[in-house]
Amino acid sequence: MDRNIRTVDDVLRLLDGLFAPGADRWTAGAGSWWDSFYADRSKPVPFFVDKPDENLVSYLDRGLITPGRALDLGCGPGRNALHLASLGFGVDAVDLSPAATAWAEDRAREAEAEVRFLCGDAFTLVGTELRGPYDLIYDSGCFHHLPPHRRISYLALLDQCLAPGGHLALTCFAAGGMGSELADSDFYRQSSLHGGLAYTPKSLRRIFSDLTEVELRRMRDEPPESPCFGEPFLWTALFRRNAQP
Repeated sequence: MDRNIRTVDDVLRLLDGLFAPGADRWTAGAGSWWDSFYADRSKPVPFFVDKPDENLVSYLDRGLITPGRALDLGCGPGRNALHLASLGFGVDAVDLSPAATAWAEDRAREAEAEVRFLCGDAFTLVGTELRGPYDLIYDSGCFHHLPPHRRISYLALLDQCLAPGGHLALTCFAAGGMGSELADSDFYRQSSLHGGLAYTPKSLRRIFSDLTEVELRRMRDEPPESPCFGEPFLWTALFRRNAQP
């Protein structure tokens, strides 16, 4: 008979275990799932292109964010991390998949860019490999693959790592466009995240209510010849942490 629940972390790990390995993209086997996803670099996956997100480019062009220290969560093949580095940011980038980080490192060598790529779970790396404060935390497609209870871990990461006055910028599945619209509780009954969670502007504003909204809109659709990546089934959101007095 086990009685192992004592802390919030114990509860989070218990809830992690409700998801069957291979049933979603978050459990202990998620790194292997993403490795198989990234194994063929020639696959016609839209975000395999070596282009930064259009919203990130827009934030920078308009001066909404300026160079500093940046953390790229779920960096994949590194396209946004490399763009930030090219503009003078000091960049840490993390992903669960060894295949993804290896591809990102190859791209960095080709571009002669300095980015510190880390392979692992960002939540467990906080305080060791990932040390704030970061002026920008950028997330292109990581947040919507988290189970509902791990929003607690995500907000804790922001609390520990995001600098006062710093920005969180993310893209995530938009309800009505892509992603599952099941209620949070239903994911636990089915042991799966169904490929990712869809969000509404209302839900994003509630989750990140401790931050100040700068912009929340649909990502623009970018044609193939564009220097930027864009897909209209995603929300793009920019939030700012209030500067401490």
